[in-house]
Amino acid sequence: MSEQIEGELQNQIAVAGMYENWFLEYASYVILERAVPAVGDGLKPVQRRILHALKEMDDGRFNKVANVIGQTMQYHPHGDASINDALVNLGQKELLFDCQGNWGDNRTGDSAAAARYIEVRLSKFANDVVFNDQTTNWQLSYDGRKKEPITLPIKFPLLLAQGVEGIAVGLATKIMPHNFCEILQASIDLLNNKKVELLPDFQFGGLMDASNYNDGLRGGRIRVRARIEELDKKTLIIKEIPYTTTTTSLIDSIIKANDTGKIKIKKVIDNTAKEVEIQIQLAPGISPDVTIDALYAFTDCEVSISPNACVIVEDKPHFIGIAEILKVSTSQTVDLLKQELEIRKNELMERLLFSSLEKIFIENRIYRQIEECETFELVIETVDKGLDPFKKDFYREITEEDILRLLEIRIKRISKFDSFKADELMKRLLEELAEVEDNLANLVRYAINYFKNLLQKYGKGRERKTEIQGFNTISATVVAAANQKLYVNRADGFIGYSLKKDEYVMDCSDIDDIIVFRQNGTCVVTKIQEKVFVGKDVLYVSVFKKNDDRKVYNLVYADGKSGVSYIKRFKVTSVTRDREYRVVGADAKSKITYFSANENGEAEVISISLTANCTAKIKQFDYDFAKLAIKGRESLGNVLTKYPVRKIIQKSAGVSTLGGVDIWYDPTIGRLNRDQHGDYIGNFQPTDLILSIYKSGNYELTNFELTNRYPAEEILYLKLFNPNGIISAIYYDGSNKSHFIKRFKIETSTIDKKFLFISDHKASNLLAASDNYSPNVQIKHKPDGKTNEILLVPIDELVELRGWKAIGSKLNYTKLVDIEFIETEAQSPEPVAIQIVEHVAVIEPETIIEVTMEEGSDSDITNELEVIPTVDVEDIPLTIKGEVLTNEIEDIPLEIKNYSTDSIPKEANKGEQLGLF
Repeated sequence: MSEQIEGELQNQIAVAGMYENWFLEYASYVILERAVPAVGDGLKPVQRRILHALKEMDDGRFNKVANVIGQTMQYHPHGDASINDALVNLGQKELLFDCQGNWGDNRTGDSAAAARYIEVRLSKFANDVVFNDQTTNWQLSYDGRKKEPITLPIKFPLLLAQGVEGIAVGLATKIMPHNFCEILQASIDLLNNKKVELLPDFQFGGLMDASNYNDGLRGGRIRVRARIEELDKKTLIIKEIPYTTTTTSLIDSIIKANDTGKIKIKKVIDNTAKEVEIQIQLAPGISPDVTIDALYAFTDCEVSISPNACVIVEDKPHFIGIAEILKVSTSQTVDLLKQELEIRKNELMERLLFSSLEKIFIENRIYRQIEECETFELVIETVDKGLDPFKKDFYREITEEDILRLLEIRIKRISKFDSFKADELMKRLLEELAEVEDNLANLVRYAINYFKNLLQKYGKGRERKTEIQGFNTISATVVAAANQKLYVNRADGFIGYSLKKDEYVMDCSDIDDIIVFRQNGTCVVTKIQEKVFVGKDVLYVSVFKKNDDRKVYNLVYADGKSGVSYIKRFKVTSVTRDREYRVVGADAKSKITYFSANENGEAEVISISLTANCTAKIKQFDYDFAKLAIKGRESLGNVLTKYPVRKIIQKSAGVSTLGGVDIWYDPTIGRLNRDQHGDYIGNFQPTDLILSIYKSGNYELTNFELTNRYPAEEILYLKLFNPNGIISAIYYDGSNKSHFIKRFKIETSTIDKKFLFISDHKASNLLAASDNYSPNVQIKHKPDGKTNEILLVPIDELVELRGWKAIGSKLNYTKLVDIEFIETEAQSPEPVAIQIVEHVAVIEPETIIEVTMEEGSDSDITNELEVIPTVDVEDIPLTIKGEVLTNEIEDIPLEIKNYSTDSIPKEANKGEQLGLF
């Protein structure tokens, strides 16, 4: 008995072993049957079963979704909820189904109506590419009562078009949807042995940076942004939202960012209806450009998505790239097309064979020979014997089944047999057979034509919705709203935004870094907090901008060991947070005696006073920081004086020693940069501006902050603004349907405001703009209505220089085809220097002049000098734009240059004398 019990125990499996086996079985089931799609048709089992059930129900009319769910449950034993969710998900992708009723909205997150209220049927596309019973491999359903497809014979890369997400046991899949037309074109290119690259495309549209897509494999990443437009300086509009978000979740993230102080907005209004429209009203004084960047940095207006292409290949999960999935799918399509052609070839050959048998049977009256046959076997034998002379012409042997089909022909059909029609039918069948055989012999060509036909038939309206761009990296500290106030307690050494009783420094963000310089010559960078100790005797505190190569610190310090005063200039571009750095000598007793922080590298002049009892002969002298080179923060510096210093004060403010800033414009992201990306637009001094001219016919003056946005699709011209420059423009006037050309100067000085210089008709648009002083105009037109004629006309012959509001001159050319500016080497007139003698100067027409004081004069410059014509012209004063002397003008030599005399009356003649008061 004990031996029997022992044997039974040995045959039993340990509980741990049971769980191990069960877990593996469950994991395998979830991976293969629930979460991960098959590479063959790109479908999960539930999706495949829904399509199969719909095909069984398909009669061209809509079916209640509740009925479709019930039909699908014959194949999918997991309840109606999972089927309903999968069915709605397929319907919202607008590819395989025609939907009727409220199917919800992915953009807003609204769910579909109940299954009993909505209807569905297969789309024409689905019927064309998804089903073919003759090429489908079948298996029994879960209960063995019905057949269901193992995979559907889909002749299209459906997996790439729809995308998929699924979480299994130990792995997950996330394949992005791709553009319908681009998938078909990629398949065509693949068959033509061309290199292909597919990038995601989303129903929501939006903007996408796929530079790190990595073919959809693990480790890749894409960044998707909302499309944000500036309605005006106080309002932003979100027109498209990122994939994986909804308008509700997006608005919630915006409100949260506002509540935490990351952005400052006044109100968010959701006007979404047929199209997405979220209106963001900005708080007063907030920059739209900075807010757009802040929305991308702190809200769901930008999301990062990590793809993970995992599919079932031969009953096992595999991680393969999008290009490989496309290759497998395209290859499968070619194989399916081959199978269909071979099936069609066999059908045609069988039809030809039977048509030939039928013709022989009737025309040779073989049916008459069976009249006297007494048995059915004798009938078959007689017919077979009658066909013997013709059997050598058939592609296969004639079987008893063929003879039985002949015997089933009715007498009525035999009596009405038309030999000519039979020959015509066989001719058509032979032509189709030849075509099928040709397609089989040239299968790649046939597959390419198949994809082209799909593209032509179903591609309209499925163009790319997501715009591909390269995104710049937005620094959160740059765009974060100043939601905190920075305070400092210099004596005790505390900084923070909770020290409201102490000294206010500046507004800042709660994610800023703060740089602190102390009297002992140490500096530290730390994160802003409510209250943080940074060391006593704080000398300077401010927001720290990493890699800011324009900010220069000027200081003088006394060495603690030798007593020598050193002077230096340095930058602090990168540091380790909360680490102390010394900017003075190594001696711990060294201390800073003079300090200044200069945002644009200014170099001031300081006055140094030595102690009264020192032995120096000169006890007070000046020093210009401009004499010093900018070195590293750890440099010793130059010796200022070896004598003890009593005090140092600033004598005069300095100017920047760094020169202008070289700025580039990157049209890919529509932003300015200093990294030599894109088009060089100029070297900018602190007061310089950017002139941007838009295709809409507006111009705008802006500063050169790197946060400014200039969308490439809207910009026609973007350069450093030259106040004396002349702009030439060609535009189409929608009101009278004509082309105009004009030349003008920018006369406005308001920045960040657009000025329209063409007609305000909605169909008007700017075609070309140039800052070339005197360009040629190349005109292509058809004077006879047929032949192109190209003219090259100097702009001076077409239009005069006028104000920016002028309409310009109409271009009267027959059937204008194209028009553009051709730059010339013509330069604007050089400024002339005219010595004034006895208060009189001769000014040529259109001379550019400006009155300036001769170098070295000590006279005050306070008023403007008036110039009036003195010979035979109206007494109209002309103000020269420039600074001039007011006292004893007759005794002081002056120069005249840099002034346009466009305002001189037209009656004035060349060489007239103008008097000076």
